[in-house]
Amino acid sequence: MENFKTVGVIGLGNMGRGMALTLQRSGYAVLGLDKSEQVSAVARDAGIPLASSLPELAKACSAIVLSLPTSAIVRAVLEGEEGLLANAAPGTLLIDTTTADPQITRELAVALKEKGFRFVDAPVSGGPTGAMKGELTMFIGGSEEDVAYANPILSALGTKRFHIGEVSAGHVAKLINNLLTASHLVTASEAFRLANAAGISTDQLIEAVNAGSGRSGVTLFNYPTRILNNTYSSGFTMQLMRKDVNLAVSLGDALGLSLPTVSVIGDIWKSSASALADGEDFNRIVNFERDKSPAKA
Repeated sequence: MENFKTVGVIGLGNMGRGMALTLQRSGYAVLGLDKSEQVSAVARDAGIPLASSLPELAKACSAIVLSLPTSAIVRAVLEGEEGLLANAAPGTLLIDTTTADPQITRELAVALKEKGFRFVDAPVSGGPTGAMKGELTMFIGGSEEDVAYANPILSALGTKRFHIGEVSAGHVAKLINNLLTASHLVTASEAFRLANAAGISTDQLIEAVNAGSGRSGVTLFNYPTRILNNTYSSGFTMQLMRKDVNLAVSLGDALGLSLPTVSVIGDIWKSSASALADGEDFNRIVNFERDKSPAKA
């Protein structure tokens, strides 16, 4: 903790706000920033001090956590006259918890290294509750030295931390995790639809499935806590999962892989945009029935 006088958190939505509050409880001075006035007001009311600008935050913080929706927004925060690259001091630690495009992460890492930054990509799983409690699962990419340097902050945020490899490895691992979740939601929904048509309700079946080899995180957690009780309250949207699935599909294409099942899953999630709005909870994909025509790009 002695290395970090003030920790900045950029992006104060459900995840970033929870992480900022967790860092405060762990004894860190925190300075937050979000471009949304509404989100900023919620963070301020929660007790998070706010910077008035990106340069102000950059100059005040020795470590900065990013919790942003896309790689494009991460790039915008880094580059330009008011960006972190131009305003933060060499040696500043940057921890990117965004679920991001690994290729863009690698490109940005080059610029960050040239400017003398320490950089760790550490996308997270566990939702707003995990962020608020400091109980996130973290998929970590970065050099051994930088990850060790960041460990006090990472330890405050996550109880399950996996150093996967060099920079961008965390972002690859998180895409794989979300691709599996997205796939399991689709296959579970179709399996239960089949059971229902055969006269067995999901409520009757799910306990047995969860005691057998067909279980997954989706059947063990998503169905009992988000779907069967009709709450759909994960805090993670259709838009975000569609983005993550598309990134996983694009990664496979860039690597020249033939992944037919992944292609179908990607098509289903893309097709769902016509029926499920971006702001809907991602678990609502279980209610989507795709027609047999391919999704339009």
